[in-house]
Amino acid sequence: MPYDEQLAERVRAALAGRTVREVRMFGGLSFMVDERLTVAADSHGRLMLKIDPSRFDELVARPGAAQGEMRGRSMGPGWLVVDGTGTDSEDDLGRWVGEALAHRDSEG
Repeated sequence: MPYDEQLAERVRAALAGRTVREVRMFGGLSFMVDERLTVAADSHGRLMLKIDPSRFDELVARPGAAQGEMRGRSMGPGWLVVDGTGTDSEDDLGRWVGEALAHRDSEG
């Protein structure tokens, strides 16, 4: 199943001005910011993002957020998936992408 094209377009807009390379992986479309995986759009309309693991408990408590999993196994506290209820508005999507970018930028 292909990635959610509408979500991918919204992510592209949220990443405008960044150096981004798009790669098909994780059953969706991943966005590499400065050659580092930052966020992805999957085929179920969910956003997958890499976050600061120290903020996991705070962020997973937000609407639509859940622990990132791959093939039924946890990806660890540095990964979240956010369904459509957490990305309904452009502001919501922008906040999530901002979390991933903040973590990416803090890693250097």
